[in-house]
Amino acid sequence: MKKQSIGVGLMGLGVVAGQVARVLTDKAAILAEQVGQPLVLRKVKVLAQDLERPQAKEMGPGILTTDDDEFFNEPDIDIVVEAIGGESPAYDYLKRAITSGKHVVTSNKEVIAKHGAELRALTEQYGVGLRYEASVGGGIPLVSPFQHDLVANRISGIYAIINGTTNYIFTRMAKEGVDFSAALKKAQELGYAEADPRNDIEGVDAAYKLAILASLAFKSTVRPEDIFHDGISRLDSRDFRYAQELGYAIKLLAIAKQNDKQIEARVHPVFIPDDSLLAEVDDVYNAVLVEGDLVGKVLFFGEGAGARPTSSAVVADIVASALKIINGIGTKSRWKLEPGKVIKPMSQIETRYYMRMNVADRHGVLSQISKVLGDHLISISSVIQKETNRREQTAEIVIMTHPAREAAMQESVEELQHLDVVRKVNNLVRVED
Repeated sequence: MKKQSIGVGLMGLGVVAGQVARVLTDKAAILAEQVGQPLVLRKVKVLAQDLERPQAKEMGPGILTTDDDEFFNEPDIDIVVEAIGGESPAYDYLKRAITSGKHVVTSNKEVIAKHGAELRALTEQYGVGLRYEASVGGGIPLVSPFQHDLVANRISGIYAIINGTTNYIFTRMAKEGVDFSAALKKAQELGYAEADPRNDIEGVDAAYKLAILASLAFKSTVRPEDIFHDGISRLDSRDFRYAQELGYAIKLLAIAKQNDKQIEARVHPVFIPDDSLLAEVDDVYNAVLVEGDLVGKVLFFGEGAGARPTSSAVVADIVASALKIINGIGTKSRWKLEPGKVIKPMSQIETRYYMRMNVADRHGVLSQISKVLGDHLISISSVIQKETNRREQTAEIVIMTHPAREAAMQESVEELQHLDVVRKVNNLVRVED
């Protein structure tokens, strides 16, 4: 018997889930025309405290439930949408939905980054679909292009600004000259940063997203623990000022590269040329630059977070899942692993470096610093003296290097810290030209 409607079960009623519910209601006629049948919200799984939300009180009788079994045993649910976030219990809920024969849609970057391979295998076994466009980049189409539009390409590189919180902080530091703590406080006041912002400012959020994109682009399993990540709190407003003087911008960049059978994946602050495509991406906007052998360079740009952009991606995934159900299109994934690839250790990465340090203001300092770097095969590109403190008899210098290996650079910094003439190595930032 042909289905007369497609039932949707929604898990959560937070900012994103609430917006998804609104779109399903407000755009019901438009979505029904696109699908060919109505999309009907059958059940919403919420926590007890969610029952007091204004939106919850507006929902029809019998839709809301706090009981897991009542939700999963609802026979008219065809698609389960998980929008509660976090690894637990979301991961278990997604597995239960799949093994119950439901198609699933999620915006959960942490679950997909950590357990995407397992969930994909389960969907193959149970003949349902898994869609997660909203897990990276909010409303920016990213997952689908990697799965479909770019499949003819061999992707060599991904360079991504995929955390709006840190990009907003960097924009304020660069344009207004404020320090990190002031910029973070402003981001929190505007709702761009959480009360506990550690996942954002330490690069964890971006590492989850990069794991998803790199896995798709390189047809490999790249896990969050494979990705080196470094935070942004050591950056000072003067680093942004010096970067501008040198012709660079500073961004928290998620970088993934593929060379033969080696993959490198890392998230950290980066000096990038101020005339590059990513240098002009400011405030809470996201951008992902992809390099393919056929398409060349492609830039995806837009709002990477927020209820409205994210709900756009979630609802698009619901529509795509509904069309598969109605048309009987097979759910077998075209994404296949390419065996034999290894993750390149961060210690073996080669790049240029910016180093800012305070040193004694006397003769022979540069020769001692140059000797330490030279002993590790690190060549200096330029040295600039920025400020002098006559009372303390110190000077601040900025060194730019030629390409060097990460392990050698870290060993050099450790040795430099022990030189009598070096008061402090204030910052070390990698450079991507």
